[in-house]
Amino acid sequence: MSASERDSGRQVLRTVGLLAFLVVALAFYFILLGRIAIELIGTGKGAAIGMGVGVLLLPIVGVWVVGASIRAALAHQRLARRIHDEGLELDTSELPRRPSGRLEKSAADELFEQVKKEYEADPDNWRTNYRAARAYDYAGDRTRAREVMRRAVELERAERNAAP
Repeated sequence: MSASERDSGRQVLRTVGLLAFLVVALAFYFILLGRIAIELIGTGKGAAIGMGVGVLLLPIVGVWVVGASIRAALAHQRLARRIHDEGLELDTSELPRRPSGRLEKSAADELFEQVKKEYEADPDNWRTNYRAARAYDYAGDRTRAREVMRRAVELERAERNAAP
């Protein structure tokens, strides 16, 4: 096992550990909110019941948001791993960067135009969608990046499910 593979494994382990800690902390928080909601509802007073119902909805919405975020992150990570394994990552190592580390706008726009041509040639391929999403992100258009990444996830899932 190479040093980079060990470092990558450690990074994954740290990320999983942090994720587990956050999920446990949120679960504790949601349980506390649930208890408060039940106490408010149990008072029998109209305003308290209304507040209790509202507070009870917060953990439910929270669980849904956390679950959706984790599912999306795992799906994006699966695509990133496959793209890496296939050697199709966008190479930004030689592109000029701002002091913040982000790509300079002109370089990001040029990269986007290159990737856009690939995408237009094969819009139903999850790989070109993934690369387009990354290019949108580098260009600073997070809304479109998320939209195209969702499509990449759907296309990759369909490809996996269609495989014998």
